[in-house]
Amino acid sequence: MHNTDYAELASKLESLLSGEDHWLANLANTAALLYQELPDLNWVGFYLLIDGELVLGPFQGKPACVRIALGKGVCGSAAQRREPIVVPDVHQFPGHIVCDEASRSELVIPLITAEGRLLGVLDLDSPSLGRFSDEDARGLGDAVRILLANTNWPEKF
Repeated sequence: MHNTDYAELASKLESLLSGEDHWLANLANTAALLYQELPDLNWVGFYLLIDGELVLGPFQGKPACVRIALGKGVCGSAAQRREPIVVPDVHQFPGHIVCDEASRSELVIPLITAEGRLLGVLDLDSPSLGRFSDEDARGLGDAVRILLANTNWPEKF
């Protein structure tokens, strides 16, 4: 179990995004901060909803799957359901998409604006089973809200 101080992480993210609202810069810096600050990750990044499918956005880690259909895998399922999904063992998730054989657990949080627009998802992978908890989902949900509030999103990617 990892004891991440999500209040401190939120403060660091607020500082990082302060004064910058460009969506690409903010996604890239958010991915880098999360990868740097959270232990036991092998991938963190974003998939953006473009023309009805999730397309790889800024990330940290090994090269990844580029396109994911809504409803497919953990990312597509979280986007379609519009709710976070914590997966303790990706091999037990029906339809899991393998991008990196080393990934064992996953957490995906949808990016949904205050107006209800689905922009994409934040995806985190770990080489450890059971790495993510509901506390992680809440803390990273707060980080997503900070990102959403501090970013000027284009009408269409």
